[in-house]
Amino acid sequence: MLEIRNLSKTYGNGVKALDDVSLSIPKGMFGLLGPNGAGKSTLMRTIATLQNADKGSIDFNGIDVLKHPAKLRSQLGYLPQDFGVYPRMSARAMLDHLAILKGISDNKERKRVVEGLLEQTNLAKVAKKAVASYSGGMRQRFGIAQALIGDPQLIIVDEPTAGLDPEERNRFHNLLSEIGENVVVILSTHIVEDVADLCPRMAILNQGQIAAEGAPAELITRLDGKVWKKRISKAELPAYRSRYNVISMRLTQGEVLVHVEADENPGEGFEAIAPDLEDVYFSTITSGRAEAEAA
Repeated sequence: MLEIRNLSKTYGNGVKALDDVSLSIPKGMFGLLGPNGAGKSTLMRTIATLQNADKGSIDFNGIDVLKHPAKLRSQLGYLPQDFGVYPRMSARAMLDHLAILKGISDNKERKRVVEGLLEQTNLAKVAKKAVASYSGGMRQRFGIAQALIGDPQLIIVDEPTAGLDPEERNRFHNLLSEIGENVVVILSTHIVEDVADLCPRMAILNQGQIAAEGAPAELITRLDGKVWKKRISKAELPAYRSRYNVISMRLTQGEVLVHVEADENPGEGFEAIAPDLEDVYFSTITSGRAEAEAA
């Protein structure tokens, strides 16, 4: 269990990236959704002991993470949003090098670990190629391989599917599902489908604060009977945004499909729609934006 309590972080330029964040994260896949700039990467880097918080606490299975970062690092696997590699090293050589850094000194054991990870991430056939030459999806699978060295109990993946094609994204989802059964895996992303497909529990981070938390199905249920849709022209959009609580809009076939949130049917041709996690996400973000503008 990962326990985060009252975590706050303000950078030197005055940006408050985290504002009193508290979360309880059990074993399994946990989704952290939020727009760019919401504070997701700051939270992930703080949990991964790459930076300090201004206040608050993080406990992982009895380890005080902020006071004893080295103890957590021995149990941590981390795939950051951007990670560098040595340009001429093959995947096999790179994993071997990282395994040494992780403390696996026995040659036979290290070879077993490296070859097992290459098979698990479907990179065995390209293990001799330089990681720098890999496609985006292959690099992300290599990133998971290096994160799994040492059988970590806490795995953090930050925006892992951004830029992947649908086939690689599905492959990556299957890999995450496989490794997320017996350890804590935090999936930080702005892609709603990733969380909907993978995570039994989730939270939405917006403007440095936890704006919603729970099981995706529970969060969706809260919007039952409150989401309405209508196709309008692009010229009508400003008027509709001023009159209704428009939570999302999508251009389709030359028109704009708008979703609005309202306790009752707004009339004017709006139709009821069964909400999904995307509606939950946009409703939460829209509400937070409105509160910030009113403050």
